Formats: sequence, C-alpha cells, structure tokens
Amino acid sequence: MRHLCLGFLFLLSAACHGQTNDAIAHGKALTSSCVACHGADGNGQISVFPKLAGQPHRYLLKQLDDIQSGKRPVPQMATLLDKYSAQDLSDIAAYFANQRTRIGQASADTLEQGEALYRFGNPDTAVPACASCHGPAGKGLNSAVFPALSGQFKAYTKTQLNDFKSGKRNNDAASMMQTIARKLSAEEIDAVSDYLQGLH
Repeated sequence: MRHLCLGFLFLLSAACHGQTNDAIAHGKALTSSCVACHGADGNGQISVFPKLAGQPHRYLLKQLDDIQSGKRPVPQMATLLDKYSAQDLSDIAAYFANQRTRIGQASADTLEQGEALYRFGNPDTAVPACASCHGPAGKGLNSAVFPALSGQFKAYTKTQLNDFKSGKRNNDAASMMQTIARKLSAEEIDAVSDYLQGLH
C-alpha cells in the first residue's frame, strides 16, 4: 500500500510538472506581441516599459487581468489583451515568471539614500521600509500584491510611484501604494527608483 501511494504521488507530481511546462511553452507562444516593448524574455531595452522577467506569477496575472478589464488603464496595451482567455493570460504570466531578470546599475550619487529608504523607510514621514513587503533582495512575494522590484528600470519605477502618488494608478490593494507614495518626496522617489535598478 505504501509503495502504491508513493507511486501515485510521483505520477501526480510529474503530471503537475508537465502541466507547468506546457503552460510555460504555451505562454511563450503567445508573447509575439509583447516582444517589441518587453523583450523576448521579459527583459526589454526600453526603460519606460517594465521588465516582466522573474515577476511572481500571481502578480503578473493580476496586472494582465486589470489591464484587460480596464481597471488599470495602459494606453500602449489598449486592445492587445482582448483576444486572450483567462488561461492564456495565466500561461503568459507563467512564461515571464520563469525567466531570469537582468540587473541594471544603480548610480553611486543616490545609492546611500535609496538603500536607506528601501531597507528602513523614513520614520519621520511614516514611510515603511520597502523591503518589508518586497523582500530584502527585491524579489517580491508569491502573491498578487507585492511585485519583484529587483533590476526594474529606474524610469518605469519612477513613473509608477508618481502615478500612485497622484492617483493616476489605483489598482493597488487597499490603496497601499497610493498611501505610501503620497508621503514620498520627489528626491526620495528618484533615489529609491535608481537603487532598485541595481538591487539583487
């Protein structure tokens, strides 16, 4: 009986692994329209568009869902996701989640300020440490809420923080990022965005 159970668990594990591989392969086949802005492996060269490589699957899927539904307006992606099913979006997210992020270079000029804000926050303005939700190495959490920040383009991160601050972007859980971003100065946004570009 014990051998039978172990054999069943092995077959179940192999089946799940196969489904995962199938999802990744299917997701890759659907990314032809993503390549121009995000790169074939999710590491694009245009800094206003985010790196998708290495993002948690659940976070990527939420963003794709939000963009498709219009909850997160992204003019450059208008209608691009309309043809995809929920499974298609999940598979696309699986493909990019399984790619490796290429890390950039942070500027020495703002490194100290950016690192301090990321690791310790700003107690004077009640800004929490970014690392408390996004992890010490910026890898994010396996959730739909906290993305990976490690290696993300400075220009993209800076834009998103400013959009959260102004309320232009508002698809964050419980308005968490909007609340935090409103407490950040322009100098802090610049410094932490630059720091994240080289964080690994």
